[in-house]
Amino acid sequence: MKILFISHSFPPIIGGIENQNYQLTKALKESSQVKIIKNTRGKIWLPIFIPISFFKAFFLMSNYDVCLLGSGILAPLGSTLKFFHPKKKFFCITHALDIIFAEKKGILPKIYASVNIPSLKRIDKLFMVGNATIEKAIKFGIDRKKCKFIPNGINEKDLKEKHTRKELSKIFGKNIQNKKVILRLGRFVPHKGTSWFIENVMPKLPENIVMIAAGGRVSKNTAGDKDDYLNSEKAIIENKLEQRVKLFPAISQQDLKILLNTVDLVVSPNIKIPGSMEGFGINVIEAGICERIVLASNIEGLLDAIKNKKNGTIVEHENPEAWINAIKKIFKTDEKTLEEEKIKTGKYVKENFSWDKIADKYLKEMKN
Repeated sequence: MKILFISHSFPPIIGGIENQNYQLTKALKESSQVKIIKNTRGKIWLPIFIPISFFKAFFLMSNYDVCLLGSGILAPLGSTLKFFHPKKKFFCITHALDIIFAEKKGILPKIYASVNIPSLKRIDKLFMVGNATIEKAIKFGIDRKKCKFIPNGINEKDLKEKHTRKELSKIFGKNIQNKKVILRLGRFVPHKGTSWFIENVMPKLPENIVMIAAGGRVSKNTAGDKDDYLNSEKAIIENKLEQRVKLFPAISQQDLKILLNTVDLVVSPNIKIPGSMEGFGINVIEAGICERIVLASNIEGLLDAIKNKKNGTIVEHENPEAWINAIKKIFKTDEKTLEEEKIKTGKYVKENFSWDKIADKYLKEMKN
């Protein structure tokens, strides 16, 4: 199969969509001919990238079987190309924000709702990264038959390494080799539940339990989710947790690997925020491939990423007591049982979320 892939955001830009587009195209190239038209200069370049990519794709499509768009932002581009190439098939990877952005207030969301949503309806097939995203799409009038859930994937070689607790202590800033360490990965935005967890769960946990929260901050001018970093800082100060909770709004890839391979527990305590949602929950998959114990909220895309008792445990969202009890239960479990659980988690993630298997799902759907 000859695939023309268009990505509005591609490495070296760092982010979830960027990594997903890169890893998917890399895996697709193993069995298909893939040509990539990519934006590697960030959002500021989009007004120039979109018309340039349209003209490139307009002439290239005659040599390709299908066009695969990296996100819903490019839906108008795809639907226009489809008008000129009606015999070709057009597909679009659709993330949660590609749908729910149309619900937000402001001029940009209104324009998006009137342009991008109708364009998504004209695409031949939408590859949704979560079932919750499909349900949102249906509410906007998108045909369920056009939607196919395909999860994000993971590459074990990119993350799994051997590291020591000494390295973890260095990141934390003091010796925590005898502490139980909780990690929360993800952007500092409200629906991730980081500030909620710090305020409602951490103060009620034993003193020997510490926490690291790492992820990017959201710019004030970014359309979409609001920044929640200051609320997390406030929760730490008000609950006198300065010695037990550390925030890292910018962390290197190497330090990320150290965290994922040394902490005792990874949490995704997401909460419900109107106008936002977790499309999939790639961070719990990253933790799983590194054989970490995982707890995740029972909402949205996390239910697609976590299969209860197979690669993590589902906990009732916004229920502090449920989270406190689940965490205490884990840390009371004997080491042998925990090690068996970690190995089982890693095996399940590898068997179900490796990029080669995810790429096969894309190819099968496009061939159909």
